[in-house]
Amino acid sequence: MNGPEIHVEFAPELGMFVPPARRTGATAVVTDGVSTLGHVVESLGVPLTEVGVLDVDGREVAPSHIPAADEHVTVRAVTRPQHVPGAPLRFLLDVHLGTLARRLRLLGVDTAYESTDIGDPALAARSAAEKRVMLSRDRGLLHRRELWAGAFVYSTRPEDQLRDVLGRFAPELKPWTRCTACNGLLKEATKEQVADRIEHGTQQSYDAFAQCEQCGRAYWKGAHHEKLEAIVEQAMNMGTQES
Repeated sequence: MNGPEIHVEFAPELGMFVPPARRTGATAVVTDGVSTLGHVVESLGVPLTEVGVLDVDGREVAPSHIPAADEHVTVRAVTRPQHVPGAPLRFLLDVHLGTLARRLRLLGVDTAYESTDIGDPALAARSAAEKRVMLSRDRGLLHRRELWAGAFVYSTRPEDQLRDVLGRFAPELKPWTRCTACNGLLKEATKEQVADRIEHGTQQSYDAFAQCEQCGRAYWKGAHHEKLEAIVEQAMNMGTQES
C-alpha cells in the first residue's frame, strides 16, 4: 500500500484478532487510498461480525467509509445484547460446534447444524438463504461477504460457548420444545404413539413422552434428565439476572 496513513485503535475485546503490537493504543496503518475502512479492519485480522461502531475522529462511520490521511479510527466491539434486524433470530453452526447446537436446541432456540464439513461457501450461502446467524470459530468463514450475519465463538468449552451466545444475542428461551437431534418441534405423545421407538423397559418405567414432529424421535425424562435440567436452569437464571 502506498496511500494515506491512518491510526487505528482496537477495543480490548478485539485484541485476540490482531497482532500483539496492535493490541494497545493506536498504531499507524498505511492504506491504498481506495479500500473501505471495513476492508482495512478485516485486513488487520478482525472480522466485521465482531465490530460494533467504527469511530473516525469522534464520528460514527459506515464500513464503506474511505479512510483519509491522518484519521484516527477507533474500532469498538459489538454492543451486547446484539440486535440482528431483518429476520427472526436463529442460528447456523458449523461442524465443530455440535455440543453447542444441541444445548441451544435444548433451550428451544432455532439452531441449524451441519454435522459434516460442507465447506465455507456452502455454509455462507445457507446463512444467507435462511437468514441465520452463522456461529463459528473459523475466522475465514466469518470474513465471507455472503453471510447474512455471523459471530465468532470465543471459547472451546461448550458451557462457556453457550454462556457467550446467550449473553451476546439474548434469544428467547423455550426449553424442552425442540428436538436436540434435528431441531424439529416437539409435541406431547402417548406411550402408544412412541411404542415402536422405545425399549420395553422404558415403556414400563415412564409414562410422559414427547415426540419430534419432524424426525419422530421420542423423548422422556430418562437417566440424563437431571444433567439436562441443570443446563436449562443455569441458562434461565442467567437470563433473569441480566434482565
